[in-house]
Amino acid sequence: MVNFNLKANTTYLRLVEENDAEFICTLRNNDKLNTYISKSTADIKSQAEWIRNYKNRENNGEEYYFIICKSDDQSPIGTVRLYDFRENPKSFCWGSWILNEYKTKYAAVESALLVYEAGFSALGFEQSHFEVMKGNDKVHSFHLKMGAQKVSEDDVNIYYIFPKYKYKENKIQYARFLGK
Repeated sequence: MVNFNLKANTTYLRLVEENDAEFICTLRNNDKLNTYISKSTADIKSQAEWIRNYKNRENNGEEYYFIICKSDDQSPIGTVRLYDFRENPKSFCWGSWILNEYKTKYAAVESALLVYEAGFSALGFEQSHFEVMKGNDKVHSFHLKMGAQKVSEDDVNIYYIFPKYKYKENKIQYARFLGK
């Protein structure tokens, strides 16, 4: 089991637990937040069951689902997930990234940096791969500013990779967000 210690100045990540089901349902079914994510059940019992099944994948090191929390009061403000682990090249996908209206000013950049900390430092990956739905211009812009490289697109998504060397550069450039 990986021992994650993922803390930034105003946020931190903790692994999801079954009692997070209601928060996740509320977050993923908020029409202001769910335009560019896959649809999810609003049924809390079904979400809790999904989390129970996910915990087996977590225990097997197959994926990690995090709750993004505010450091000052430990309240949950979002989710993010690492999954689709690949060997050649050694790569991870991340998604299910949602932040609610109570997020801190720098929650997006902090949580992205913490995702890369988890993937590159804790899990030893060499790159990240992910997709962003077309039309989600703020997220496209964010990833490009962070150093992601567009590799392809289809009718629905634009596909990116983010190499480990960019993470190392960003750790220096964005150190103030990590409290270092």
